[in-house]
Amino acid sequence: MNDPVLVLGGGPAGLSAAHALAAAGQNVLLVDKENVLGGAPILSGYAKLVPSGEWAKDAIGGMVDRVRADPRIEVLTGERVMRFDGNPGAFNVALGSGATRAVSAAILCTGFTHFDSVNKPEWGFGTYPDVVTTTQVEQMISSGRGVHCPSDGRKPARVAILLCVGSRDRQIGREWCSKICCTVSSNLAMEIREEIPECSVYIYYMDIRTFGLYEDKYYWESQEKHHVKYIKARIAEVTSNGDRLIVKGEDTLVKRPITIPFDLVVHAIGMDPNVDNMTISAVFDVQLEKHGYLAKASSYSAMCGTSRPGVFTAGAATGPETIDDSIAQGQAAAMAALASLRTGLPQAAE
Repeated sequence: MNDPVLVLGGGPAGLSAAHALAAAGQNVLLVDKENVLGGAPILSGYAKLVPSGEWAKDAIGGMVDRVRADPRIEVLTGERVMRFDGNPGAFNVALGSGATRAVSAAILCTGFTHFDSVNKPEWGFGTYPDVVTTTQVEQMISSGRGVHCPSDGRKPARVAILLCVGSRDRQIGREWCSKICCTVSSNLAMEIREEIPECSVYIYYMDIRTFGLYEDKYYWESQEKHHVKYIKARIAEVTSNGDRLIVKGEDTLVKRPITIPFDLVVHAIGMDPNVDNMTISAVFDVQLEKHGYLAKASSYSAMCGTSRPGVFTAGAATGPETIDDSIAQGQAAAMAALASLRTGLPQAAE
């Protein structure tokens, strides 16, 4: 118990795991390849978080400040783990800087990678400057510039949000639902309407998955209070007539083609596995599931475990996840790691 627990990744899950371990009296070595902590919400400039409505810079920034101020947590940013050897309770870590450290367990909180819309070229991203992603719209809002058309800075009069870009799409090898995109898109649509009341916002969807308690707060409120329009459709392509963007597709409710002009088209991008997962899998000797995320052990026997005893995982490293659930899983992984150290019980996939 004298050696620290390694937490790899300083996003919401990693910050939560580190804080929970330190609060229980356990020393922590927190390593992140980026030069700043906070993960995607900070690095990608998220605006208001779902469902709290807090600004990411305040909510996640507060978690960062809490971790940095804790004397039990050693933070190494701009650093990578190159080798991880040993057994539960007595692992050795080799860092990219050349340093080596002894750790008692590891928690992999390595997150996800945003889908790159260049892989969906028929929907206009990379061809037309006014085709953007939900992350870019978040950045517009969080920067204080507000929602605008990148081509000339004007405020859009009509916005389309296209759901499931990089999710639930077998043609490009993304067979999973990214879980939070529908809710985030409904939230963004309301924010656009609040900022630009005269702007019409349309959401194109296959079906809406504002799961759990999000249904009334986002799906219904966006329609009934903010007058966001939902179109059940299959999108064929996004083109331009020289003045405006043109979204072409089929309204699948009435079985007819639809063509509508827009000023701004937003791709609701999904979550891909972390691009480093193959390397992480090799370094830590843990298995990946078939889509490329870190494979989880059975939750009924080894909460937050992986295929290697003494190595745990939490958050979007194991699949698309919300920020709140990532934080909860970080705490669960911390407790699982502590339990394994104190009891010697195996915590690995069967």
